[in-house]
Amino acid sequence: VQLQASGGGLVQAGGSLRLSCVASGRTFSPLSMGWFRQAPGKEREFVAAINWSGDGTIYADSVKDRFTISRDGPVNTVYLQMNSLKPDDTAVYYCAADLNPIATMILDDYDDWGQGSQVTVSS
Repeated sequence: VQLQASGGGLVQAGGSLRLSCVASGRTFSPLSMGWFRQAPGKEREFVAAINWSGDGTIYADSVKDRFTISRDGPVNTVYLQMNSLKPDDTAVYYCAADLNPIATMILDDYDDWGQGSQVTVSS
């Protein structure tokens, strides 16, 4: 599966951004999708994931109630709506696909990764 992410940028603290990730290729398979992020000098960490049918989501505690993951099945796109952004949210955000219909927060479970999208939150 090929993944193309977009929508990053620079925003002030308290602002919002929406990331998009379009999947192509083996999209007839049941895929769960996830978002991860990596800040400078830190390991890549889980942000959010959504199952194949779109009715099951999981979030990292640090983003719960601020971020929302969703997907649009017919266009094979997953979104990450980020509200009330904080400087600590600054990172490169990656979308990922897992050839499994059940959402997971485990990085090694994911099979394919997008190229990353920079999100910078200024204070």
